[in-house]
Order: sequence, then structure tokens, then C-alpha cells
Amino acid sequence: MKNLLKIQQRLIPQVIELMERRYSILRQISLSEPIGRRTLSNVLGISERIVRSETEFLKEQGLIDVAVSGMTMTQDGIEFLEELKDMMNDVMGLSTLQEKVREKLGIKKVLLVPGSYDNNPSLIKDVARCGAEYFLNILKDGDIVSITGGSTMLEFSNVMKTDKKYESVTVVPARGSMGKDVEIQSNNIVATTSKKLSSNYKLLHIPDELGEEAMKTLTQEPEIKNTLDIIEKTDVLVFGIGIADEMATRRKLPKEKVEEIVEKGAIGEAFGHYFNEKGEIVCKLNTVGIHLEIFKNIKENIAIFAGTRKTDALIAMTNINKNIVLITDEESAKRILELS
Repeated sequence: MKNLLKIQQRLIPQVIELMERRYSILRQISLSEPIGRRTLSNVLGISERIVRSETEFLKEQGLIDVAVSGMTMTQDGIEFLEELKDMMNDVMGLSTLQEKVREKLGIKKVLLVPGSYDNNPSLIKDVARCGAEYFLNILKDGDIVSITGGSTMLEFSNVMKTDKKYESVTVVPARGSMGKDVEIQSNNIVATTSKKLSSNYKLLHIPDELGEEAMKTLTQEPEIKNTLDIIEKTDVLVFGIGIADEMATRRKLPKEKVEEIVEKGAIGEAFGHYFNEKGEIVCKLNTVGIHLEIFKNIKENIAIFAGTRKTDALIAMTNINKNIVLITDEESAKRILELS
């Protein structure tokens, strides 16, 4: 198949261009369904005339349905899109890009989805789905899974699909509660993920950051101590990427403290540690849950993010731990190569 594609690229390159265009249209419908032709045209930067022609073709092939509410994928279309993924990654150069980023960062594995989250925020769904698929692929019976909070992790839990029951798996929050947005807190994401997996779960009903005395008292409470003991045995960690000043603000740290963290050169945050571009810790808070020493010893670390604004923080994190599987968008991957 690869040889045939190479021949087509040289002799009839327009065939490859057509494949890429139709693949992009199918992917975007999958991400944004139901979606109208005008919106699809704006998101992909393709004229409405071409979108109309191509979607008519895809409808005739039984890959999409067209209704007043917009276009949606058929079951045949969903299955066909999945079959196309690996081949189109080769055609679009993603396989090569993945390997270049992996070598540059020196990490375990890189998985990319085509496109730019900066230009198309709906791409976060595809990035999260890619992360969920990899996660399910490596998840084993008996594993302890820790998950952080955040909007990316919420999407990760929402798109997860499996018919298998992981009754011996335990899912726990990687850290305590942070901020007032309950939906994106670890506890909520853990509960959603566990339901999808039909697994066990434990919640951590404690703020992420505490004073030293309060920390000592609360962490000895039997239920909390039991959950923290389970977290220390994490086999699989799934996490998003935190930008230093944003995470400090989200923690509602005093303005002076936020400025101090930034002045010290912090660009990223993980598990209550703020680190500079070399991965050096410049500030550490009293937090509960996973800490850096646990992070460095976990067997499977899956980092999921989208958007070039987080690439600095991701690069810095790989200076702390190389045992990371990275899942992100194509544009962010190109940015990583430019910066590292």
C-alpha cells in the first residue's frame, strides 16, 4: 500500500490531494457533528462550492448523513475513518513528524493528530480521543490509574469508549481539588472515567494546597490516607500540561506570589512544583497526591495537550522525566521542533 501511494504521489499527485481533502472533511464532521456546510467551509478554509461537492460525494458513499440540523457521520463512515487513520498519517507526513519529535525530546512515544488546535479548537476532541485509545491499549487488569484535572482531561474522559469491563482496575485523582469549577476537577473526571471502564475508584475530598499543620492532620484521616496510599502505587498516570502563571492564578495564589514564581523563570507546573525551561524546580507548594518522585517512577505517563502555547511547558517537563508518551496536535509538534 505504501509503495502504491508513493507511485500515486509522483504520477498523479492530485489523487493524494483529493484523499487528504476528503479525509479532512470526514474528520471535521466527526469532531463537530452535526455541522453545516458553511461552518465546515470556514473551519477548513475550503470554499462552500467545494464543500458542497465533496459532501455530496461522501453522502453517496454512505459515509455521512445530511439533515437540516447539519451533517453527521454514519456508522460506516466512523469505521472507515478509523481504518484510514494510519495510512493517512503516512500520506500526510505525521508518522515522520512523530518520530522526529520523539527523538528530539528523547521520550518514549509521540502520537499526533493532523491540524492546528490554535486554528481549530474542536481538534481537542480528536487529541483526547487519540489519548483515550492509547490509554485503553496499554491498560491492564489490576492497574492503578491516576488522572489530573483540567479541561483536556475532562474531554479525555468524555470521549472514552470501551465495551470491556475493567473490574480490577482502580482509578484515583492524581491530586486534590483545585478552584471552584467542579466539572474539571480530578474527582469528577475520575468518576466519569471509572464509569466508562466499569472499574473501582477512590475520590480525594481534600483541597490540593494546604498549610503544613492542616496537611498533617487531614492526610492522617483514614479514608484520605487510604486513597493517598493507593495513589503512591500508580501504574498509569494521565495528565494535561500546566502553564506556570495560569496554574498559580487558578490556585488563587496572591498576586505577589504569582509574580515571584514567574520572575524565578517558571514556565510549567506539575503536581505542585513550578519548574523552569531546564526542568529545575523553582517553587514547591504543599500539595496532596502525586509528587515528582512518584511521577519519575510510574511505568506509564501519558501527557495530553493541544495548542502551541503549552509547548514550552511540555519541553521543560521532558527535562524532568523522559518516560512520557506525548499526544498532541500537528502544529504543536512542529512548534516543539522549532523550540527544542
